[in-house]
Amino acid sequence: MKKISVGIVGGTGYTGVELLRLLANHPQAEVRMITSRSEEGVAVADMYPNLRGIYDLRFSVPDSAQLKTCDVVFFATPHGVAMSMAKELSEAGVKVIDLAADFRIEDLAVWQKWYGMAHTEADLFKDVAYGLPEYYRESIKQAKIIANPGCYPTSIFLGILPLLKAGWIKPDNIIADGKSGVSGAGRGAKVDMLGAEMSESFKAYGIAGHRHHPEIQEKLSHLSGQEIGLTFVPHLVPMVRGMESTIYATLSEDKTQAQLQALFESAYQNEPFVDVMPAGSLPETRMVKGSNMCRLAIYRPANSSQVVITSVIDNLVKGASGQAIQNMNILFDFPETLGLNQVALLP
Repeated sequence: MKKISVGIVGGTGYTGVELLRLLANHPQAEVRMITSRSEEGVAVADMYPNLRGIYDLRFSVPDSAQLKTCDVVFFATPHGVAMSMAKELSEAGVKVIDLAADFRIEDLAVWQKWYGMAHTEADLFKDVAYGLPEYYRESIKQAKIIANPGCYPTSIFLGILPLLKAGWIKPDNIIADGKSGVSGAGRGAKVDMLGAEMSESFKAYGIAGHRHHPEIQEKLSHLSGQEIGLTFVPHLVPMVRGMESTIYATLSEDKTQAQLQALFESAYQNEPFVDVMPAGSLPETRMVKGSNMCRLAIYRPANSSQVVITSVIDNLVKGASGQAIQNMNILFDFPETLGLNQVALLP
């Protein structure tokens, strides 16, 4: 079988190098070009020594003519870049997978409010699928452009959607308490990301409003067919990678712990990258570090009408680059797990 050719636009950040790491072991994909305006001419292996001997590539300036020779192009870029090139590439038959937010929110007035720029490609949304395979697999197969979900949304969706779709919880007061490692803030230099600033500390941020909130709320409403009331509070924890979301909801009807466990096991029994752990388990971020797996546990605390879900992912893999490759596999009719069977790093 002929390999597909891959281009990566914006390859110097953490999601870019994670794409390279994962694609290095993909038997049906070959990275042909990787772009960066600021690092033009620099060897990939000089910037990322973990890739020495793996890639003989240098960063180049984005060139649409060259990108059109690829079968698929990943955008690991700031918001606004993918939409400036997606139309030209998709019209040339290139599949586009955007790891930023350009196509995640369909209500463009909401998008423009949160991202502070005009959206110039509203007409492309007819060709877009939201890249959460567990719930949008069929639309992904037909899409020209994939909007890769955010990391917090991924961990929250996988945790709460079985309950919402079953109608077992009240939709008006869902609370999602998310915690992320510092790699979620990107590779750019920021004072509050310095080791002396964030180590041995723990803080909430974005309480008054976070860009992932409208993305989560819109998709939960679409998938459940009802309006959702959501409180979302992200936190920064002093680790490099990993994400844990603790999600709280109120049961709309009485369900036992065993019934809740059975619902989740049934919902994800055929999903290769969602692991519903045994009742009483406590998922840890180290259980998924470096892997494309989401691990979940569900609880009904004693004498309570509340239900609590804990969901862990690696924010750079299932929360970004791994999920993007999972979407690529679906687009090209490869086995969904191809190149993504890495075992989590422990300890």
